[in-house]
Amino acid sequence: MALIEGRNPVIEALKNNRPIEKIMVNKGSKEGSIKKIIGMAKDNNIIIQQVDRHKLDEMSESHAHQGVIALTSDYVYYELSDILKKAREKEEDPFFIILDGITDPHNLGSIIRTADAVGAHGIIIPKRRSVHITPIVAKASAGAVEYVPVCKVTNIVNTIKQLKEEGLWIAAVDMGGDAFYQTNLTGPLALVVGSEGEGISRLTKENCDFTVSMPMSGNVTSLNASVAGGILLYEVYRQRNAKK
Repeated sequence: MALIEGRNPVIEALKNNRPIEKIMVNKGSKEGSIKKIIGMAKDNNIIIQQVDRHKLDEMSESHAHQGVIALTSDYVYYELSDILKKAREKEEDPFFIILDGITDPHNLGSIIRTADAVGAHGIIIPKRRSVHITPIVAKASAGAVEYVPVCKVTNIVNTIKQLKEEGLWIAAVDMGGDAFYQTNLTGPLALVVGSEGEGISRLTKENCDFTVSMPMSGNVTSLNASVAGGILLYEVYRQRNAKK
């Protein structure tokens, strides 16, 4: 059993027909979005349970439940073939984000949220040494986790090789590459973003087709993974829309 915490994540789960066993709301709360959640739950014959805020505080993993927690089944990850198929069904060039060693749930949630905003077709994470979909991730994504497919793979390098066979170019976001705004990021593409501490692993970077970097003029020489990812994702979005 998994938890969905926060008003927007619960609303998006209801919109997306996510199987929900019951929704627990802070006793006496009926204003605004809580009223909307209760109405949507009743329309879908989902149990609403009024509980003390202390009970929600005890259950919460994100510590930001906003007076509502939904109980649902565990997140079902997509297969690589699934996300490739979804991109082709839209008749769009595939655009994926590969996260190599992201362990902060807030970073993963933020990247998922941005990926939804720019129309990316999926996010790929490794099974080991990576954060997975948790209530904290779902809350940080503001419900975008309901719309962006997340694929969990055993081996990132092998996955990169598979994507190359499918015609994708693989771009590492790291130091030592060409400025991202001077690089062609149109066409079938996967961006590889590494962790803040260690960046992209050596073997992963060696298997990428090219590297893109973000020039910096300040004293700090690195950016938070979700910030770096957001900048690059919007550059891909800009170039693709300029092309149209």
